[in-house]
Amino acid sequence: MRVCVIGTGYVGLVAGTCLADMGNDVICVDKDKNKIENLKKGIAPIYEPLLDELLVQNIQKGRLEFSCDISYAVKKSSICFIAVGTPEGENGSADLSAVWETAKEIAYSLNEYKVIVNKSTVPVGTGHKLQEFIKSVTSVDFDVVSNPEFLKQGAAVEDFLRPDRIVIGSDSKKAIKIMQELYAPHILNGNPVMVMDLKSAEMTKYAANCFLALKISYANEMANICEKVGADAFMVKNAVCADKRIGSKFFYSGIGFGGSCFPKDLRALINIAQENGLDPEVLNAAYNTNLKQRKIFASKVLERFNSNVSGKTFAVWGLSFKPQTNDMREAPSVTIINTLLKNGALIRAFDPRAMDEAKKIFKDSIYYAKDCYDALVNCDALLLLTEWHEFRMPDFSKMNKLMNSPVIFDGRNQYDPIALSQAGFEYYCIGR
Repeated sequence: MRVCVIGTGYVGLVAGTCLADMGNDVICVDKDKNKIENLKKGIAPIYEPLLDELLVQNIQKGRLEFSCDISYAVKKSSICFIAVGTPEGENGSADLSAVWETAKEIAYSLNEYKVIVNKSTVPVGTGHKLQEFIKSVTSVDFDVVSNPEFLKQGAAVEDFLRPDRIVIGSDSKKAIKIMQELYAPHILNGNPVMVMDLKSAEMTKYAANCFLALKISYANEMANICEKVGADAFMVKNAVCADKRIGSKFFYSGIGFGGSCFPKDLRALINIAQENGLDPEVLNAAYNTNLKQRKIFASKVLERFNSNVSGKTFAVWGLSFKPQTNDMREAPSVTIINTLLKNGALIRAFDPRAMDEAKKIFKDSIYYAKDCYDALVNCDALLLLTEWHEFRMPDFSKMNKLMNSPVIFDGRNQYDPIALSQAGFEYYCIGR
């Protein structure tokens, strides 16, 4: 099928590349000329496992094209995906300015019937507003579909190619049939395609993301209680998650969630509820608990040094908000590092993928280590903030020799407290 994807961020680029890999002819569009020129050369602006190789393969096979010209892409396609950003506005609501601008350009470019698919996360009711707006601009026939994405950064390609479910929201039988044809490979593989109305599809995205965020915040709340009463959060978690009604996914304690989705979507759904006269107490609690969690961790570090870290050097392992991505949007590491810097501490940081992003945020206020061991040189403590695989089994003997004092603050509960104690380390974690 002939498809265009407008927006080449995490969602748009992954979706466009994967749709091309499924045999479709895809044009990815973005206004950023430098980004498009690099993409034409097979250079992705983000790090995502498997993306680079699929990008190059499908460019070489002629199935994947990049352009800055929306009109050209729309005219050549039968399905047009909107995958632009919907950042947070001043009051927590989603900023839809990019969505409306894209819809306007699509409307003026329509030359025949198109299915216009919204993949951006938008407030409930946006799809119907898009229909009304585009109808006011053009007489060409079209349909609007909501097709929310459920991609995890760090596993986005895998999630797109092997989804738990595909949600198609539309009031048009014609559009639904076309979308089912597009996703036919998934249907053949047994992945459920769920057809519903526009509003229900839009709501599904918020409901799913906010539930996962709530689950993480609940795990952190339980871990904090465990720590105070002397229980082991790790043992409690294993026992609780053995219940099939609960499950183990996203039930982990640490320094909280970050990224471009969970915090933003929580605030947006809170705003939607309030605009409709509701008081979303559970959503507010999940959001506030998450913010508090990174502050609790920073306080734990300060308390260990009697609230005086001036001149102390801290190694930081992990800067991205989660492993397998270079994304630092709303990363807990930013809050924690800034807290220590404000208190006069020195930071030696290392991340396998996010160093360039970190330089945009911290400039020259921290030292950017060559590797994880370089970060440890003459440090007074190590802070593990992102659970990258290469941090799982380090050489503790080598670490002990490099550090001024063998102190570890584990924000991701990655190490065994007993093993660390036997190795001569003073070890702090979450809930144990």
